[in-house]
Amino acid sequence: MITTSPTPGTASPAAGSPADAIGTSAAQTRSAELEKLIQEDPGRFRVLTGDRPTGRLHVGHYFGTLHNRVRLQDLGVDLFVIIADYQVLTDRDVADDLTGHVEELMLDHLAIGVDPSRSTIFTHSAVPALNQLLLPFLSLVSVAELSRNPTVKDEIAHSRQSSVSGLMFTYPAHQAADILFCKANLVPVGQDQLPHLELTRTLARRFNDRYGNGGPVFPEPDALLSDAPLLLGTDGTKMSKSRGNAIALAADADETAALIRRARTDSDRHITYDPATRPEVSSLLLLAALCQGGTPQQIADGIGSAGAAALKKTVTEAVNEYLAPIRARRARYAQDRGHLRRILREGNERARDVADTTLGEVRRAMKSDY
Repeated sequence: MITTSPTPGTASPAAGSPADAIGTSAAQTRSAELEKLIQEDPGRFRVLTGDRPTGRLHVGHYFGTLHNRVRLQDLGVDLFVIIADYQVLTDRDVADDLTGHVEELMLDHLAIGVDPSRSTIFTHSAVPALNQLLLPFLSLVSVAELSRNPTVKDEIAHSRQSSVSGLMFTYPAHQAADILFCKANLVPVGQDQLPHLELTRTLARRFNDRYGNGGPVFPEPDALLSDAPLLLGTDGTKMSKSRGNAIALAADADETAALIRRARTDSDRHITYDPATRPEVSSLLLLAALCQGGTPQQIADGIGSAGAAALKKTVTEAVNEYLAPIRARRARYAQDRGHLRRILREGNERARDVADTTLGEVRRAMKSDY
């Protein structure tokens, strides 16, 4: 287990603190161990991952997390992908076009290679037993712990609500329910998500300590740290669905070219890879390298002093060539919306079966199975 997990009654260390750095180092070490174990026996692992249905996924999502989901699935790990429709409301007053966004998320996952015969794609709202776990979990965490959670702080800072709702403070506990309902023992995360996963581990441990006289009910899931590269949006800021600065997986070749043409660069015609002083140029080089193989330096050397126009041409060709088969598969799936609904219905049924079993164990442990 990660050695820096907080003891009951304490909060996770603040991001950026020495304790946080130690925690990240331990998580990196553990992640390397986990990768070896996955290769040796992938069947011992169950992964929970997913997204909120707030728009189409983009290349930042793909190289950050999506391709890793397919990698784990193809290795033989049991993959659960949650479409967290309830959690859309944590930072929004209403969930706009929820049905459409759910279908878009499904199309993106199917197009990149998530196989519904080997993985489970499901929606939050379709699994009542999952959401019932929220109540006992909230009883095991203090208001102060929820308030200090970095996820809650960040979501409040960027909230789209006219005022912050109570749902925001349940967010970490709800995500813990997402992970623990299926007894996932592995969660792919970025370093910024480690404090949240520590809270999930803490809730699992507290539940087991309080109610698990017959043996632990929940595993304490491990973090599988991502070494995903950071890709900036075309405006030089964080790539985001809501900022209009992202290349969607569903965008066609012309849309992609237009987005890249207006991407920010700088006035130096000689193209070099230097993330510290030339972040926009370096992000474009990184994107091309991810699509073509090789390194950003090699891409930069090939462009030399040809300037930003040549850089953008190289990136456009690389992205469009890489995404072409993904887009073709997406278009085929989009032609049969009934098939999408069948896949989701089957995924929801499996998730409900798993959640019902887990909730039954919880009720027996809490002696409320009457």
